[in-house]
This record gives sequence, structure tokens and C-alpha cells, in this order.
Amino acid sequence: MKQKMFGAPVPDWVAPPAPDADLLEGRYARLEHLEERHAHQLFRANLEDDAIWDYLPYGPFPSEVGYLRWAKDASASEDPYYYAVIDRETGQPGGVMSYLRITPAVGCIELGHICLSPRLQRSRVATEAMILMIAWAFGAGYRRFEWKCDALNMPSRRAAQRLGLSYEGIFRQATIVKGRNRDTAWFAATDKEWPGLEAAYGAWLDPANFDAGGQQQERLADLTRLVRVASDPALTDA
Repeated sequence: MKQKMFGAPVPDWVAPPAPDADLLEGRYARLEHLEERHAHQLFRANLEDDAIWDYLPYGPFPSEVGYLRWAKDASASEDPYYYAVIDRETGQPGGVMSYLRITPAVGCIELGHICLSPRLQRSRVATEAMILMIAWAFGAGYRRFEWKCDALNMPSRRAAQRLGLSYEGIFRQATIVKGRNRDTAWFAATDKEWPGLEAAYGAWLDPANFDAGGQQQERLADLTRLVRVASDPALTDA
């Protein structure tokens, strides 16, 4: 008789809660549940470069009224569950990101709808904001944290690997966005990898890792490299 094979048991599984935290706070970043009150400053920050909307299914918004309407709808959503990204040094919101495809029953959650103004891109604030969302998810008991993006969105693919999320392949012709085909690149981390990621994040965020001008001494990609199960072949240097 052919031997049957099964996955490892998941004993005493308890589904984690859906995201409900109004505030996630770190050393450089603060995440506040997105509300209409954030819309004016976010709209103004977003005016710096329309390219931030290239891979999102909405935007750019030609008027503040249109963005306010979007923000009002987004603030009422439970999935996606949106946050405004606040720079703690200035107190100004400069970006949005969310949890989505939230599936507590199997412990899976995704980070997406990332829209960062140019002044937040590639900053400690933006990176810590993503780390705060990963930390909340694993701290709440999720087993799997996902990141998916347009396969042509190389900055997003680099960001996923930099955070230590492992490359899981391309879903071809996964959807249509703004009238164009989208192949989707998948990245993820599991709760088994979280202790290593948590240590890497702590080392990178340590103020001692930055010089007086804010330049990093150790790259986050180097600190997370050993945690990643698989590297994205499209990237020569994450």
C-alpha cells in the first residue's frame, strides 16, 4: 500500500484576531488608523510625484475632494485595514499602507496598498512602518505574512527581500490593473522565521546603526539575508 503523506500537525490552533489596533508606534514611525483628518496632508505630500500610483489600482487623484472621498471610504474598511504613516520627527503623515486578505482562520495576512510620498521612500520611517506591521501580525499569532506586488515593480520586490521575506514565485496573468495585465510576484515570511527577522530588525533600527547624517552602517538586506529561504532571481542585489 502506498504510504500517505500529510503536512505537520498544527495542534491547539487558535485563530488570531483581525487587525484592530488604532496605533502602532516605533522609534521613527507611528502608524495611525487612516481617518479623514489625514487626507489633506497626505494629498499634498502625494502631489510631489504621480509615479507613486503607477502600480496601485487607483490614483492619481486630480483633486483633494477625490482623495478625501477615497480616504473616507478607506477609513471605514476592515479589509483592507488602512494606516497613515507618520514621521515621528515632523509629526506629518506622508504615506499609507494596509493589511489585506486578512484570514485569521488559517493565520494568514498580507501587507499592501503601500503608497509612500517621495520624502518617505527609502527612509527609516517607511521601513520601520513596515516592520511594525510585520511585528504586530506575528505578535498577534499569525502564521504567515505575505507581500505581493506587480512583477514589474522592482522597487517593491527589492523592499520585500530587504525585509527578509522569501520569494515564492510569479503568478502569471494574475489580474488586470488599470487596463493592463499584471503578473504578481509573491513573497512571504512565516512565524518560524520571525525570531530571526525580529533580531535583524532590532539591530538595523538601533540608533547606533546610523551615523550623524542618518546613513546606515549595516544594510537591512545583509542582516535579513540568512533568514530568507529563497532569493528573487530578478534581483542581483536586494
